[in-house]
Amino acid sequence: MATAEQTAPGATRAGRAPVWLAALLFAAVSAVVGCRIADTDAVTPVPHLLAFLPWLLVPTGLGLLLTLFARWWTGAAWGVALLGLLAWYIEPYGKTDVPGGPALAELRVMASNVEFGQGTAALVAAVRREEPDLVFVSECEYTCGAILSRDLTGSHPHRRAVEGGGSQGSVILSRFPLRAAPGVPGTMGMPGAVADVRGHAVRLQLAHPMPPLPGHIGVWREELGALRDFAAAGPGTPTILAGDFNASQDHAAFRRILDTGLRDATRLTGADRTPTWPSRTAPALGVQIDHVLVSDGFAAHRARFLDLADSDHRTLVVDLTLHGED
Repeated sequence: MATAEQTAPGATRAGRAPVWLAALLFAAVSAVVGCRIADTDAVTPVPHLLAFLPWLLVPTGLGLLLTLFARWWTGAAWGVALLGLLAWYIEPYGKTDVPGGPALAELRVMASNVEFGQGTAALVAAVRREEPDLVFVSECEYTCGAILSRDLTGSHPHRRAVEGGGSQGSVILSRFPLRAAPGVPGTMGMPGAVADVRGHAVRLQLAHPMPPLPGHIGVWREELGALRDFAAAGPGTPTILAGDFNASQDHAAFRRILDTGLRDATRLTGADRTPTWPSRTAPALGVQIDHVLVSDGFAAHRARFLDLADSDHRTLVVDLTLHGED
């Protein structure tokens, strides 16, 4: 790595401070980009920085301006290379092919994290307004579960839930009949079910793995791996895997799930970089960690992001069509 002593011949002593700052910026960004190239989430704080990969364009651009000011041409080449790599990896990840078989059913899916149940009232209003067929609710603690049972049983009479306090409770609400299916085990509740969608069996699984907190990266990776195993276990069977993944397309553990053949519905609709968290700064600043993943028999037509009062997540609503085989 070039240092302040290796600036261009015309650089002044005053120009060496910008060189050092640019080098530090480039070194930090290079470490994160290197992990992305190596297809690993590494250790804290890499997963947190990977989540905001597009925003690394800001320090890289700043560093490039500093190299131009200091006439540090080696550093300028370094910065340009980083910008090119970031542009490459910011491109959407995952398949986008469209099923060619006959349309069998139309359905609307909603995925919502209500932040320890605080956003339950706003969720009830959103469900009544948007009329989704399936609702995947994360962080639905005991009071949240009771309110949903009281207020939405008429429109969504079928449900599968893992009851718990705080962030541990989760529930799937459905207009379609559900039969029991094993959920994915995890620190927080992740119920599963099989829906009868107009005579067609569709596997459902709510996703809510542990977030990548310092000291818990291994648990986060393991629980995303368990969701990946669920996705891989049903080839050829219509599947919807939805919820708060605490991961974006820039995380290797999340890409492993997409590599099983599931499609991200927002990718299919061109909205895969629209942030869902934190809602306070989205859509200007944030990351998309709430997803609706579907098997290759589904087409996605529209994705919308709703701001729910009292929740730190935006709610995702996706319109899907289930297709038969060619």
